[in-house]
Amino acid sequence: MKIKFIINPISGKGNHNNVVDLIDKYIDKGIFSVDSVFTEYPMHAMKLAKSAVKDGVDIVVAVGGDGTMRECAMGVLGSSTALAILPCGSGNGFALHFKMSSELPQAIAQLNHCSFKQVDSCTANGNPFFNVSGIGFDAHIASLFARQTIRGFSSYIKLVLRECIFYSAQDYIIEYDGKIEHHNALIISWANATQFGNNAIISPESKINDGLVDICILSDFSRWKVPLLLYRLFNRSIHHSKYMTVLRSKSIKIKCKNGISHLDGESVDLGKDITIDTHKNSLKLFVPNG
Repeated sequence: MKIKFIINPISGKGNHNNVVDLIDKYIDKGIFSVDSVFTEYPMHAMKLAKSAVKDGVDIVVAVGGDGTMRECAMGVLGSSTALAILPCGSGNGFALHFKMSSELPQAIAQLNHCSFKQVDSCTANGNPFFNVSGIGFDAHIASLFARQTIRGFSSYIKLVLRECIFYSAQDYIIEYDGKIEHHNALIISWANATQFGNNAIISPESKINDGLVDICILSDFSRWKVPLLLYRLFNRSIHHSKYMTVLRSKSIKIKCKNGISHLDGESVDLGKDITIDTHKNSLKLFVPNG
């Protein structure tokens, strides 16, 4: 099989000089014909992935974080070329959802035993996303984190703890399945998969091939409860919190005053009217079994 590694050299902490050597060491050349390329600018990964589809590549491997994954996924979306992920970013939520190892040599070796799987993708106002996206506090953090010079999990947590003290809940109107609901919320996450990254599980019951998106609405709470909610986030029980409401539908509309959102961690302004749609079995993956 033809496999192409698309490597983002600045993802995560940017220490990826040895990636090609590791690929050469751990990939099974009896199974794969290997090619590797580095991205050079934003959205370059999407262009490279589209070229790989045209060249008949069987598997495109996104080597980076969820942003790199999203670009590569957009490039192969709807095609017979599969997407795989080597987690080299700050959060790696999509890769961790599929139990890819966070250690690069082990993750490369996992590719020798992966299989193909059809999963859903989603769009927000026509813009694709694949993992977890949303509006509110997490979008605020994504916008700030994009400007950070020092990245990684510890920098992200410091930013969350600093900003949560001052961030105010916002009013939203949500329409789905003929219903209209009003919510005052800190976070509204749109979950195709389960986690933000680093095993922070915002939507433990999400199924990535059910044709539905889970809308996880975290209402306002006293800030002294932040440690408790973080504990729930990391032990897969946030959906049991009295502050969390989960809606599930194929298509959902959100009206808001501030449209700053994030798509798989990438900050974007979607405007005051947001429509989220699910596209069943539109993405082919190459991931571990189970």
